[in-house]
Amino acid sequence: MVNFFIHRPIFASAIAIIMVLAGTICYFLLPVSQFPDITPPQVVVSAHYPGASAQVVADTVTTPLEQQINGVQGMTYMSSTSSNDGSSTITITFDVGYSLSTAAVDVQNRVSQAASSLPAIVNQGGVTIKKQNPNFVLIVNLTSPDSSVDPVALSNLAYLQVVDPLKRLPGVGDVQIFGERRYSMRVWLDPDKLANLGITAVDVQNAIAEQNVQVAAGKIGQSPAPAGTAFEMQVNAVGRLSDPKEFGDIVVRANTDTGSLVRLRDVARIELGALQYSSSAFFGKDPTVVLAVYQMPGSNALDLQQRVKDKMQELSGRFPKGVSYAMHYDTTRFVSASMHDVLITLGEALVLVVAVVFLFLQSWRTTIIPTIAIPVSLVATLVVMEMLGFSLNMLSLLGMVLAIGLVVDDAIVVVENVERQLEAGLKPLAATKAAMAEVTGPIIATTAVLMAVFVPVAFIPGVSGKLYNQFALTVAISVGISAFNSLTLSPALSAAFLRHRGETQFAPFRWFNTGFDRLSHAYANGVRILIRLRWIMLGLFAAGLVATYFVWQRLPSTFLPVEDQGYFFVVIQLPDGASLERTDAVAQKARDILQATPGVDIVGSISGLNFLTSAAQSNSAVEFAILKPWEERGPDQNASKLVADVRGKLMQIPEAFALSFDPPSIPGIGTTGGFEFVVEDLTGRGSSALNDATQAVIAEARKQPEINPQQLFSPFSTSTPQFNYDLDRSKAKLLGLNLPDIFNTLQIYLGSLYVNDFNLFGRTFRVTIQADKDARAGAADISRLYVRNASGGMVPLSTLGKLVPFVGPETVPHYNNNASASINGGAAPGFSSGQAVAAMERAAATALPRDFGFEWTGITFQELKAGSIASVVFGLAIVFVFLILAMQYESWAMPFMVLLAVPLALFGAFVALLLRGMQIDVYSQIGFVMLIGLAAKNAILIVEFARRRREEGLSIVDAAMEAARLRLRPILMTAFAFILGVLPLMFATGAGAASRQSIGTTVFGGMVAATILSLVFVPVFYAVIEQLRERRGHDEPASQDNEPTAEPAFPPLAEAAE
Repeated sequence: MVNFFIHRPIFASAIAIIMVLAGTICYFLLPVSQFPDITPPQVVVSAHYPGASAQVVADTVTTPLEQQINGVQGMTYMSSTSSNDGSSTITITFDVGYSLSTAAVDVQNRVSQAASSLPAIVNQGGVTIKKQNPNFVLIVNLTSPDSSVDPVALSNLAYLQVVDPLKRLPGVGDVQIFGERRYSMRVWLDPDKLANLGITAVDVQNAIAEQNVQVAAGKIGQSPAPAGTAFEMQVNAVGRLSDPKEFGDIVVRANTDTGSLVRLRDVARIELGALQYSSSAFFGKDPTVVLAVYQMPGSNALDLQQRVKDKMQELSGRFPKGVSYAMHYDTTRFVSASMHDVLITLGEALVLVVAVVFLFLQSWRTTIIPTIAIPVSLVATLVVMEMLGFSLNMLSLLGMVLAIGLVVDDAIVVVENVERQLEAGLKPLAATKAAMAEVTGPIIATTAVLMAVFVPVAFIPGVSGKLYNQFALTVAISVGISAFNSLTLSPALSAAFLRHRGETQFAPFRWFNTGFDRLSHAYANGVRILIRLRWIMLGLFAAGLVATYFVWQRLPSTFLPVEDQGYFFVVIQLPDGASLERTDAVAQKARDILQATPGVDIVGSISGLNFLTSAAQSNSAVEFAILKPWEERGPDQNASKLVADVRGKLMQIPEAFALSFDPPSIPGIGTTGGFEFVVEDLTGRGSSALNDATQAVIAEARKQPEINPQQLFSPFSTSTPQFNYDLDRSKAKLLGLNLPDIFNTLQIYLGSLYVNDFNLFGRTFRVTIQADKDARAGAADISRLYVRNASGGMVPLSTLGKLVPFVGPETVPHYNNNASASINGGAAPGFSSGQAVAAMERAAATALPRDFGFEWTGITFQELKAGSIASVVFGLAIVFVFLILAMQYESWAMPFMVLLAVPLALFGAFVALLLRGMQIDVYSQIGFVMLIGLAAKNAILIVEFARRRREEGLSIVDAAMEAARLRLRPILMTAFAFILGVLPLMFATGAGAASRQSIGTTVFGGMVAATILSLVFVPVFYAVIEQLRERRGHDEPASQDNEPTAEPAFPPLAEAAE
């Protein structure tokens, strides 16, 4: 096959051009995202029980639903929140890769089975099942800077004119309005007027239900009709009402004796208001509507952002005067900036690699062939990535950066051997054929070894597997394509362009060559000395293994490094029961502090939302601090440093607890950076006991040095002021009262009631009745609420029972069917997330009573789930490389000699991480796996060549010396090319710098150590093991044994240098 391409250089070049063109096309087709599609799919079940307390919602709505949903196929864990606003939200998280559509259908079937167990009013409002993409990529803010449009109208402008057009855009998964105030026909009842007229709230409910109803009146003249009927005409009747005046005309009571009417406007104030007033949002000092745009899995985040931007520009032309929009919160800024930085790193690595190749080969003709191999291999890789459904993300692009130093190796082997044949006097065509006869096998062999490292990694499941997958396969694909190019394009170009060249006349090159020759001879002589001192060297190697272990033990570990994503969050919590008005005032103070912080661009907030639990709470708020672009911020304005700086400033707010934190490392997995710990009530001890257990764990955790006490926080509380209406049921029955009427009256006046619907602007909205605000401002107002008994008399609720104050939970969270309380926190400075997790588990073991347990959720759950994955991946890579080498050489000793170089690489990687104060994370673990192949490749170059020389009759020591001397140049050339190629990663700055620094530092330190120490130790390993093998009668040298030796499965790599 190789000779075919040597004789047809145009054919080979055309194939390469086709590969580049196809790769270029695929570049524009590949989706762009920060990470592969690794976010676990989620389905959210929502229901609403108006007026019910959190505990009532938990008992009557959440628990029946959870009991049916629990155990649905593919479920990883389930969490829920029941709130005092009557809402129930259940989030079911599924295995990574599980079909979201299948999950939603399965959950829908389970929910249907629970419908009969739910209160009628909950079924009337509906139970919604929604496929959830848990991370929104950007936020669109609608504001009215001149306050000409009020928040209710602004919210409905977003609902009516913006949400649906955005949802229809390609790549948009969903659009959600935070702080939404959707229209509702609000009927604000006056209890005093109703009581004076002897009318109850239930009478009003029935009157609206009766008179606001859709009517189908039929047709006049509809067939069959009398002969001669000329027309058929539709009859319309006013049924469903549409404006406050029409609702005001509803007859609540008609007195047939006097002919008098009581209309709804006589006993209530009717307005087109909002369905709920429990939250508010601001950007800067202006009220805003927050539209969160969620990305469809597998779509291009950057294209999505541009489409939303273009659509908003179009829609804004129809906005009323005084309304504007902005897109301050935009996570694609981080994606585009990090991609840009990685591409710059790619270019820098390419330049450095080419420079190293030119320094060693010292000819532009010779250098151009390996240089062409780099873009051809990398661009062609995009074709396979598109076929496999990959995306352009941090992992795949990092794989390409690191692949630069690998894809150039095979081309270097080709041109180096062609040049050697030219120096021997052969013509270019003959020289190329002779060279390829020697190197075809080694190229296939080394490619098999490198792919043996990466391909098994692709089959690891879960989030960690997805992270490993795209990196590993990107490198493996590029290496495979590089091997193909080296057997097709590189020999064709070599035959066409390479010519014999004499001794270089360029003085710097002569000096370099002279110095390198001296180094080679000195190194060969040094190898002889080292082999003589082999037992000392083995002792040093053993000491190095011990040192490697101790350095590894000193390194902290984490799942993913904390990245500067260009924004951070602040959660605010006021004392339990604080009103939304008080929360808005504190949120404004926090916004002022954040806005005055250098490096912060603009700040937004949502009041009435507990960001950690996603529950509606009047005493909670969340702030979004959007930072200035990375290039406008110095090192002292890194997001993590700003988070720590702001944390101290927020403590100056006496009215509330405020905590700043980084966003999660993987958007959509968890709500915060740091850990998420869940305390569970396993035996139903109650909210008070759960709160005591949670606080005991927090108190014990504060004693642990690995945990930052300032970050330790639980949103769970049982101190919200509440009232319990203590109804005297016996008295009520004696007075001829119907108990449901009493409870319905309470719900209508105090909690609101959804009656039916009306139409407006082509949409359907709800009609809601509730007591006017002045009639429910205090506990004494219950005396103004009346219910009618069987004889028609009006009885005040205050005579039937009393309001008893108590404290209880604002929300009732569950985790995997158990009442639960979450604890959020982070590692103390100098400690890793892994150490913080271990410290929390120690604290829980000490502080938790027997009836309580704990679990992890969010990013910490994934980190612990991935805990053993790294060792499995590393072990698989070692095993596969060992087996490939054993097959290649039909020997168990050869692979052992080669793999002894791996600990040397790990030692360098560990030391480099330790010196830079970095942690072991997923990126460094990927680097460890890569080092297996790189260290093995270096060792193969020496061991295989020494083995060949030994078979030719040289002594073991001479064979080792000869191999060391002749392989020094290619080892150093490929090593320097790789090391300088990853140097830009080591010192990366800007967006995504932490991940690039992690993997860059790992492979840089590992490759430096693998190169230097392999040159020192591998010849010694060969001499010792070869001597032991020959003493056992294996593989005697050819000069001492006439029996033929076993040939390797592939022609050996050493032949490349002959």
